[in-house]
Amino acid sequence: MSRIGKIARRTFLVGSAAIAGGVAFGVYYAKKGMANPLQPAQGESALNPYVLIDARGVTLIAPRAEMGQGSHTTLAALVAEELDVAWEDIRVIHGPPGQAYYNHAMFGGILPFPEYSKGALADRIGDMAGYLGKALQTQITGGSSSMADGFEKMRHAGATARETLKLAAAKRFDLKASELKTEDGAVIAPDGRRLTYVELAPAAAEIAPPDVDLRPATEWKYLGTSMPRIDVVGKSTGTAAFGIDTRLDGMVFAALRINPQIGGAMSGFDDTKAREMPGVIKIVDLGTGVAVVASNTWLAMKAAEAVEIDWETSPHPDTHGAIFDTIRAAFDIDPNSTLRDDGDADTLPEGATLIEAEYTAPYLAHATMEPMNATALFTGEELILWSGNQAPILHRKHCAAAVGLEPEAVTVHTPYMGGGFGRRGEYDYSVYAARVAKDLKGRPVQLTWSREEDMSHDFYRPGGIGRFRGAVKDGRAVLLDGRIAAQSCLRQGGARMMGFESGGPDRALVEGAFDQPYAIPNHRIRGHIADVHLPVGFWRSVGSSLNAFMYDSFLDEMAHAAGADPLDFRYQLMKDEHAPSAACLAAVREMSGWTGKKTAGIGRGVAFCYSFGTPVAQVIEVQDTPAGIRIARAWIACDPGTVLDPSIVEAQMIGGMIYGLSAAAFGEITFTGGAADQLNFPDYDALRMHTTPETQVRVLTANPRLGGVGEPGTPPSMPALANALFDLTGKRVRDLPLAKAFDLMV
Repeated sequence: MSRIGKIARRTFLVGSAAIAGGVAFGVYYAKKGMANPLQPAQGESALNPYVLIDARGVTLIAPRAEMGQGSHTTLAALVAEELDVAWEDIRVIHGPPGQAYYNHAMFGGILPFPEYSKGALADRIGDMAGYLGKALQTQITGGSSSMADGFEKMRHAGATARETLKLAAAKRFDLKASELKTEDGAVIAPDGRRLTYVELAPAAAEIAPPDVDLRPATEWKYLGTSMPRIDVVGKSTGTAAFGIDTRLDGMVFAALRINPQIGGAMSGFDDTKAREMPGVIKIVDLGTGVAVVASNTWLAMKAAEAVEIDWETSPHPDTHGAIFDTIRAAFDIDPNSTLRDDGDADTLPEGATLIEAEYTAPYLAHATMEPMNATALFTGEELILWSGNQAPILHRKHCAAAVGLEPEAVTVHTPYMGGGFGRRGEYDYSVYAARVAKDLKGRPVQLTWSREEDMSHDFYRPGGIGRFRGAVKDGRAVLLDGRIAAQSCLRQGGARMMGFESGGPDRALVEGAFDQPYAIPNHRIRGHIADVHLPVGFWRSVGSSLNAFMYDSFLDEMAHAAGADPLDFRYQLMKDEHAPSAACLAAVREMSGWTGKKTAGIGRGVAFCYSFGTPVAQVIEVQDTPAGIRIARAWIACDPGTVLDPSIVEAQMIGGMIYGLSAAAFGEITFTGGAADQLNFPDYDALRMHTTPETQVRVLTANPRLGGVGEPGTPPSMPALANALFDLTGKRVRDLPLAKAFDLMV
């Protein structure tokens, strides 16, 4: 495998063709070549930052992490489509920290425009904004952007590698490259002579890659079909290596215990009992807590519990109620944004019926199934890190600072992750491991968090409050005025990731509300940033996760006030605004056999949300049973545009829905004295196999944009469940989680 170092042998321009026009700096920066972060070892050839060829064949250096979403499978298919190698013959490893792997699509998608209605100018501005990701070295997996970012980049990587290999073969054959063809990992001359890519790679590495054209979709062999997951065998047999599976010679194990009162200091500790436990190696003072190093993880955790610690109090409000009082106070200050302001939202249309409602959504934890962990080895001159992470450059930078090294002296290995959901975009767990490793110079240390430490020290999904005022007339919505107050995860999380706090209108605060494709003549959405400073971050589907619940629930209330069928009410507002979105509603109506009529003991709710470039409509069916209300069936229709792998789209839609239903039904983090009250899954429940609905998914392809699939399934699930429970019981609940108000089956 390639050695990863600071100096590359040569540089390559990666990605699709550089944009033309625009501001001078943007064009110049976009066209600058980036160092290939791979330093091939003897017998290896790196034709670009993504394709490595050695005696074993072709290896794809994936720019995005695999955390269960299937990205490595589709990235390999993108390369194989152009490189003319069998998809199953491509090995995939995660790339090292490197600017070449920056995420263009993620930055291009954060501008304050409703994405469904973006025109050519907005697309151009978004494309230019995407190059900020290059300047800021945003090697990040998130925002449902992996395929949108890799769609052209990876095909270009395969195509340029193919054509460069053909140029190398042309010299050997004394022919023109145009006379040659490629097939099954070889270049073939007209007379049948063959040279394998392995044979040609050393010479090809010395040739400047040519400009290439990509193959049309009509010639695709892999894309658009359901491919076997490349990770399924390893994950099914237990042989796949996650971060927590890292094992090294001489490795020791550590557990963390940090002040549970968030932001509170540690005034002192007595580790006498812990040091006396057989197998305990060292107690490391971390300032706000301790790490215990021992011969195994369980012992380290038990010893950490034995340390007597004097905690100082948290600077955050003492009660959960006080936190939400502060959020509510944000409505009294000027809004941070008014990203939608159509018509006159201040005036009630004559003859219209007024509806008003207030909703609350709680703080949520990420609760990844694989506990937070990282393994580090500090030698004094270098740091080697094994960490399932969503942002390798960020982890390298902060770990380097923590141990007093230059970033180039830190090597980051990114294994499989047992879920990320935004949590592994943070770097705190890697930094703690690096700090402990520095205290045990020369010995690899694996630091594993207990579930209690994880739940106590998350970067939570913000809680929020929505105040909505609307009006209906003649069966239609004629006014919708929404105000949303919450902490800004974009400002806080962005400051941690980028080193500075973004200003201006906060799109994430109101996404899932301001950007929905409804033609309501008087339509305004405002966002208010709450003056609360609990640690918050990016949670699956970000702002849409709370705003879709509030916005769509209010639409449902408006539909009932109008005496309209809830699904048709939405459809009529949408059909002339955005046809692909309306088609999703029509699809779930047909799939579910929706009639709008009541059935005894059955409740049905519909919901819709456009997020991350993809419209998603869902119908949830609940049943009243002696064991409680069961979430029985679900129907999902989505339109991500170009469908690269139908089975992965379906799996992600179902997984996103389950994640959202779990949160809607049971998820809540409350705080007392600045400490989280929920510490483990008994306090923070989720759907089980027997309570997960039987689900059907239909994937549409009318959307002109390549949308995301990892996150868009989550937002509509929450209001769909709330709307179904209203249909069943006649009880409208405006506060999550729903298990507080309904007897849900567990």
